[in-house]
Amino acid sequence: MSEEIKSLSDLKTAVGGAEAASGDAIAVEGDAPAVISTAAPVYEQKRDELGRSYATGKRKDAIARVWVKPGTGKITVNGRDVSTYFARPVLQMVISQPFKVANVVGQFDVICTVVGGGLSGQAGAVKHGISKALSHYDPAVRPALKKAGFLTRDSRVVERKKYGKAKARKSFQFSKR
Repeated sequence: MSEEIKSLSDLKTAVGGAEAASGDAIAVEGDAPAVISTAAPVYEQKRDELGRSYATGKRKDAIARVWVKPGTGKITVNGRDVSTYFARPVLQMVISQPFKVANVVGQFDVICTVVGGGLSGQAGAVKHGISKALSHYDPAVRPALKKAGFLTRDSRVVERKKYGKAKARKSFQFSKR
């Protein structure tokens, strides 16, 4: 190479050609240049042979296995309708949130099995599972679900009981005499 490199743009043209022009960063290691991609990761669709997407949702001690497929908006939890299983309207609202954020209300059927925890934890687990399954089915809805915080597992769990304590932190009543 007889040409002199005075700036980064000269380095890009001398080394990269088409790869340097696309906006990717170039790291030079010895003689061979290595191209480091700055583009966002590309997520692929994950569907089984029946056209369903599967995901596992977790919240507190509850674990939900969720299958999402195109349909009319019917949600089945442990073989029962969602309004029967989760009788409280607040829990039904929690479960329907991912569909509203992704703008796909009434377009998917959901079949899920939930074990462990109470009703509130189970509803949170189903919401987490639906969000992950929707992002597996259609990666275009992932940014909206991610921004709403539905793809992040809520790691808060009940603190364990310690010895010498009444509960996790509560002490027994102190007696001076």
